[in-house]
Amino acid sequence: MPNVGKSTLYNALTNCSIPAENFPFCTIEPNSTRVNVPDERFDWLVNMHKPKSVVQPYLEVVDIAGLVKGASAGAGLGNAFLSHIKAVDGIMHVMRCFEDADVIHVEDRVDPVDDIEIITSELRAKDLEFMTKHKEGLEKDLSRAANALAAKEQKQEMETVVKVVEWLEQGKEIRHGMEQWNTNDVMYLNKYQLLTAKPVIYLVNLSRKDFERKKNKFLVKIHEWVQAHGGGTIIPFSAEVESELQTVPEEDKEQWCKDQGVASVLPKIIKTAFSAVHLIYFFTAGSDEVKAWCIRKGYKAPQAAGAIHTDFERGFICAEVMAFDVLKELGTEQEVKAAGKYRQEGAKYVVQDGDVIFFKFNVSGKKK
Repeated sequence: MPNVGKSTLYNALTNCSIPAENFPFCTIEPNSTRVNVPDERFDWLVNMHKPKSVVQPYLEVVDIAGLVKGASAGAGLGNAFLSHIKAVDGIMHVMRCFEDADVIHVEDRVDPVDDIEIITSELRAKDLEFMTKHKEGLEKDLSRAANALAAKEQKQEMETVVKVVEWLEQGKEIRHGMEQWNTNDVMYLNKYQLLTAKPVIYLVNLSRKDFERKKNKFLVKIHEWVQAHGGGTIIPFSAEVESELQTVPEEDKEQWCKDQGVASVLPKIIKTAFSAVHLIYFFTAGSDEVKAWCIRKGYKAPQAAGAIHTDFERGFICAEVMAFDVLKELGTEQEVKAAGKYRQEGAKYVVQDGDVIFFKFNVSGKKK
């Protein structure tokens, strides 16, 4: 919803200063920036190698304007805003749980559960509209299929479309029915990029007072709603606190937090959001550079190599792998090798989060 703290949170996450004003639709076009993912493993590798350059893991965060009731039918600037949401991999729902007469609410009340009902209903309505139109188009295509193979593929997709439409008509979100979708369904769902299929985390924006005392009258109701709607991660935070913390010099932040009796929740939000969109990263590390390479969870070694360069994937030979925990325990690559824990993995190896990898590949007779 508008005026719940989205842009204030975005400013704190990214150290930016985009407008965060007290009126609906202050944000029109999405703002986007990369946010470094805090990771002690990365810091340890940098301290170990003292490289000439470093490239930290990152998450791209987008600040999208608030939606209002009727957005799926074009209310507010609904259609444009919904298209902005379609372009992202996951959603952080910012929920307002603070009372402030100076900050208006488009519904003229503070009720985060009603807010999230409105938002999810609008996302679901837009998905249903999209899928209904797609179904109509598919029915026409079926009647004029060029050959038996095309007709078979269209019928297969129609089976998925019918299931998805029925699911949405029952008031359910796509991500909450993942156990019912078969391999073909998932293939088509990935293509559709439906709004209610995206992973979600719920960020509960509290007043400074409630954040400090870790209490708020809406928290139990929010928890009950989330559990009744498929579950999910709930993170209470205070945009007020995070915003004030950004004005404190870096070297004074730790002491400021101790003095105020608070702690920033931004690292937790970033790490949770990164994990929620099924991303992991592996490291390449040496005296020239320590770099974290972001990949999809489940990537095999050649795909991970392709994140560095397409030649690495095309000419993949093997991956020389050290588990980070083993490297940290033993101290050096030489000690890992001496302990017999420096592994050579082939094309079927599924890369694990935090692996330290050296790839070997051969393209046009040139082995590297």
